[in-house]
Amino acid sequence: MSTEKRIPVITINRQYGAGGRTIARGLSEKFGIPWYDKDFVKKTAAESGYSEEDIRAEGEQMSSGSRFLVSILSNSAAYFSSHDGIYQAQRKVILDLAKSPCIIVGRCANFILREEHIPAFSIFLYADEELRIRRAGELKENGGMELRKYVEKIDAARDIYYRNYTHHDIGDYHLYDLMLNSGRMNTAENVDAIAQMVEKTAR
Repeated sequence: MSTEKRIPVITINRQYGAGGRTIARGLSEKFGIPWYDKDFVKKTAAESGYSEEDIRAEGEQMSSGSRFLVSILSNSAAYFSSHDGIYQAQRKVILDLAKSPCIIVGRCANFILREEHIPAFSIFLYADEELRIRRAGELKENGGMELRKYVEKIDAARDIYYRNYTHHDIGDYHLYDLMLNSGRMNTAENVDAIAQMVEKTAR
């Protein structure tokens, strides 16, 4: 690819176990630009003053109970939840990162950049549930919870969080340039397919 072209900011939303981090890492290596996922914890902590532990717990997930509580209490002009504080801090981090080409995983980045009219190539990754459950087992992040329930829990929490701050379904195809079933190909093939499309939008 010509070095004269500028790769756009790439955002990746995904179902749990659909390979978002792995594909982001592959795109990062291919294009030579940074990618951000768990790095958000330190950056958001520095921006917000919230602890890294709080941000790990609330930074991209929200239970239905939390959303209900926030919606009730938010009727008070004085109420500002930790979820809101962390979201606003992450929003600032995203806008700062988007000043140069990079890859941002999750955190409503596609919607935030769209609101600010910042060009980006937005991707949503999904895959067959059985494949995602198998990958969840490999990731070993379930803390002993039955894998199917854990996958469903994380997907639901991400969807609730996304809907709370964007008022859209996280899987709404109108919000993406590409929706890809990552289970149909291996990681290298997924990275190559995405890269080809991204390159077409490079300026």
